[in-house]
Amino acid sequence: MGKSNRTQSLRSRCFHQKKDSKNKGLQGIIVSLSLSVLCGQSVLSTVPAIAASPRDPDETISCDLLIVGGGLAGAATAYESLLGGRTVCLTDISDWVGGQISSQGNSALDEGKKQRSLQLFPKGYQQLRNAITSGYGTLNPGDCWVSESCFLPKDGHNIIYRQLKEAERLGRGHLRWLPATVVKDLELSKDGKQIQRVIAIQHKNALGTPPLNHEPLSAIIDDAYSYQNSQRLTKKIVRFIPKSQNASQKANWFVIEATETGEIVALADVPYRVGLDPRSHLNPSAPNEKGDPYCTQGFTYTFAMEHTKEPQPQYKPNFYEQYAPYYGYDSNRKLAYFDLIFTYRRIWSPEKGNPIRAGQMTVNRPTPGDISMQNWLWGNDYRPGTRYDNLVYTHNQLQDSGQLQPGEWKGGLRQETLRKGEELAKGFYYWLVAGTTDSRLGYGVKKPHPNHRFLKGLDSPMGTVHGLSKYPYIREGRRIIGRPSVDHKEGFSINEIDISTKDYWQDFYRTTLPRPMYKNVRDTIAKLESKIANISTIPSYLLTQRTHATVYDDSVGIVNYMIDFHPCMAFSPPERPSNRERQDVRIAHGGSHPAQIPLRAMIPQKIDNLIVAGKSIATSHIAAAAYRVHGFEWSVGAAAGNLANLALERNTLPYEFVDNLPNHEPLLQELRQILEMKGNPTTFPQTLLSDAHQNR
Repeated sequence: MGKSNRTQSLRSRCFHQKKDSKNKGLQGIIVSLSLSVLCGQSVLSTVPAIAASPRDPDETISCDLLIVGGGLAGAATAYESLLGGRTVCLTDISDWVGGQISSQGNSALDEGKKQRSLQLFPKGYQQLRNAITSGYGTLNPGDCWVSESCFLPKDGHNIIYRQLKEAERLGRGHLRWLPATVVKDLELSKDGKQIQRVIAIQHKNALGTPPLNHEPLSAIIDDAYSYQNSQRLTKKIVRFIPKSQNASQKANWFVIEATETGEIVALADVPYRVGLDPRSHLNPSAPNEKGDPYCTQGFTYTFAMEHTKEPQPQYKPNFYEQYAPYYGYDSNRKLAYFDLIFTYRRIWSPEKGNPIRAGQMTVNRPTPGDISMQNWLWGNDYRPGTRYDNLVYTHNQLQDSGQLQPGEWKGGLRQETLRKGEELAKGFYYWLVAGTTDSRLGYGVKKPHPNHRFLKGLDSPMGTVHGLSKYPYIREGRRIIGRPSVDHKEGFSINEIDISTKDYWQDFYRTTLPRPMYKNVRDTIAKLESKIANISTIPSYLLTQRTHATVYDDSVGIVNYMIDFHPCMAFSPPERPSNRERQDVRIAHGGSHPAQIPLRAMIPQKIDNLIVAGKSIATSHIAAAAYRVHGFEWSVGAAAGNLANLALERNTLPYEFVDNLPNHEPLLQELRQILEMKGNPTTFPQTLLSDAHQNR
């Protein structure tokens, strides 16, 4: 569309907006903030952007914190706030809390070696690990080798829920847990700076229909976001409001964005990014100069399978041939062993089998009764990467689909891509037990393994009749752009250069990056390293590699994991024969230094009472690949809970904790002291810094 056509389209939309306002009274002037700004109208003059539901709310609930998303970040936020005596409302689209370790089925704790060796975890996360040990008699009841702890997802939910109830008791807080609930609309203040009310929809199975979790998410998601009752679902409209209505309070409540894909970020229309970032001196390993909003990390529907003594009947899905060209063990023939994949994320092993060698690995052979959870790159990882199939809609796609209009939000995901991810997962099980092809290694490698059964049912590890996880394991969603500052003029973000162990003297960087950009990379490294130690005696040409992650004055948590990619595929659909990963996305793949979570990464632009936890904090695509694991989610959630508690107590706003940096910030220091005192580390030991420079 040319510039004149775009201008005409915008004028037309603005004209119809004004016309509707005159014709429809109050209902007509309920408009989206984004359109108001485009039309040159002051946000101050708009009515709060909320749509009238088909009926009055069935229930109004007041709280100090509304946490949207019951994953580990949301659970950790609730845990800390309940200990602080707050009234907490916690919602999730599924009926389980715990996210990765429960509803997403990824119940194998991803932890960095350094953090694990130091046992430097947030207190609540450590309690989770202790509860696994106490409940099973061991931290690793699955005898898996991907992690020190693999367990059943349904137990993940039970453990987290008990932790929340115990925190409620100890802190004399109040928990309102609303499962099977989605946020539909936000009402902003007249100046557009605060969320005043939130409208949500809670669903349950309609009379005479099966209980929830019979159908996979793709079959129910559109219905779940609809106000109207349906043949399948009965809806309750819930209105959330602040518990306090104190006019002198800067914020009477806080809304916590803890969804898996950044739903509230999109719905509130705060600045964010999605997908690949353009190559720059801050993200020099980015695969291209322009970026790509459609190329995000793959998502995975996990499932559980049991090893049996006798062969089981196996049924070929009618869609299997469509996805068969995708499935494979690994390009490394040393990993092309079925038992190796089965034991990789084995989540239950009542009897230890005999040790066997698989390449350079030694694992205990599966025995009947063993249960494995599958989460495999060339198996059930679905990896779309074009504007025709991406899962997480971009801002422009949301606008074009109308989802940013009041009352039209549907979750911001492509339903068709969810459905195909579900099919890919079911087909992968059949490939494991009956397939004979291998997309990585060719013919003659893959053998059938029929002594297994696909576990499904409401009492199965995934808690679903269809057998797949209740929600896909999401590695990457929308990522906010933090507020601009003196040293972050385009908005705060954690970038590759802040955490990567890469040596940028490698040929790729010296020959691919434009000379000014490459010089900027080295200058940036020198600037960041100078904050850690005296580098005046080191020749500048040696400053091509970070010795430690960036140290942040506003660190409120820690993370330790490699920069790990499950890249999008080059062509659509992802499962097409001979498809390949998007070129060069893995350039940044590799080590990262033990790192920090700066508070500025959790504070969005525009909305003052919105705190971002989970994977939607301000990171680049590359940094996000390390900031997505279980321990990180708990750490950032603990920070969000304590931040909200202190901000309510001191009548201040989150951005005011950091708006005077690098000068001294008394409230920030108090927050960090509270976190440390409550067992939530905000930094790694100083010895790591010393060791890094001694080993330079």
